[in-house]
Amino acid sequence: MIYPARRSILIAAALAPISLAIGVAVPQYWFAGLALLLLLLLLCGVDALAAATADAVGAQWSGPRAIGVGEPFAIAVEVRAPVTGPPSIEVAIDNSPLLAGTDGHRRSVTMIEGIGDASFEFVPERRGQAELSQLWMRWRGPLGLVWRQKEALLAAHILITPDIRPVRQKSAQLLHRDAMHGMAAQLQVGEGSEFEALTEYKPGMDRRSIDWKQSARHTNLMAKEYRTERNNNIVLAIDAGRAMGDPIAGVPRVDRAISAGLLTAFVALKEGDRVSFFGFDSRPRVATNPVAGGRSFALLQQVAARIDYSSNETNYTLALSTLAARLQRRSLIIIFTDFPDTISAELMLAALKPLLSRHLVLFVSMHDEELEALASAEPTQPQDVVRSVTAAGLLRQRMLVLTRLRRLGAHVIETQHDTAGSAVMENYLRLKRRGSL
Repeated sequence: MIYPARRSILIAAALAPISLAIGVAVPQYWFAGLALLLLLLLLCGVDALAAATADAVGAQWSGPRAIGVGEPFAIAVEVRAPVTGPPSIEVAIDNSPLLAGTDGHRRSVTMIEGIGDASFEFVPERRGQAELSQLWMRWRGPLGLVWRQKEALLAAHILITPDIRPVRQKSAQLLHRDAMHGMAAQLQVGEGSEFEALTEYKPGMDRRSIDWKQSARHTNLMAKEYRTERNNNIVLAIDAGRAMGDPIAGVPRVDRAISAGLLTAFVALKEGDRVSFFGFDSRPRVATNPVAGGRSFALLQQVAARIDYSSNETNYTLALSTLAARLQRRSLIIIFTDFPDTISAELMLAALKPLLSRHLVLFVSMHDEELEALASAEPTQPQDVVRSVTAAGLLRQRMLVLTRLRRLGAHVIETQHDTAGSAVMENYLRLKRRGSL
């Protein structure tokens, strides 16, 4: 495609009044103004012929084939042209609704010996398959009067997966043998629920571990050592309803929950426990059988990626009753959800009561940063007061629901989105050390 550049348009705009002035001042030479415009057209044609052809300009891209949601990444584009070609080429890249460009989608590439590089930064906002199909390049001729443009097929397919950066960042710490409970039984004195051995009591040990009968028999203080029980059942229940689609710091709540759940699943598999996923909105969507072993983490990643976004309201009664019917043994159920109103909260509390009678429930709630900002903002206008009072009322209702959950016997975690994974992991390990599972 060839079209005029800004320079030729400005020259044509400048020639128009000159041609009019010639026609008025010297009517017999009116054609001189037309000759100037024809000369400009001729120069544009020469400039187009002298510019590099579309076949001589090409581009290649490089970038990740898979990336976690919310994880910034870059697409690098290498542009090639003849050595005697244009000194600079403008490059524009296609966009995907799953990606957000952090610094625009157009770059001006300086060509050095016929090669130039451009980088486009993106942030994945949703899981799925992002497609960047087209790439546009344009360059001016030697006179700068016309643009030549080429449209190239980019065909960049990027799989946006659940974010496992917390797992990667904490893997060294979590895989340290002294950090994994049950792998060093002698460090678990006074913790856990399974009897390990009798040992001589030493200062610093828990006095409640003293076995007085055995101490009398051996005429020496003897203490019981326990080790943390393995093969527990852990269920990660992810709410994918409408309320969980709201973004926190640019990433939907459900993706924040999935990332925190995967970190907990990684730790639980290394601890020797069995983990399963359960995704739901208006009805159960994803349900897996418990899996064990570190190699099963890849399977859990694939299952978590299948938890899709939904615009349906969450049906807690159907989801939690279905989950209760699936569980054949006592389990730790970690529920990631958010309740937008008190009616949903009442339904959730009613559905949780049967689970609490048999299972251990850990409820995870992420702070609503938008409501907290509205409630704490200094009002400058009358409508700011209304927003602040409304936000404070919603936060108060939220706190009352969490208090009722605690009174029912559920363990509740209130945390920021960026520390949710660590908070859930630490609470899981604490419950495991206490033998509550």
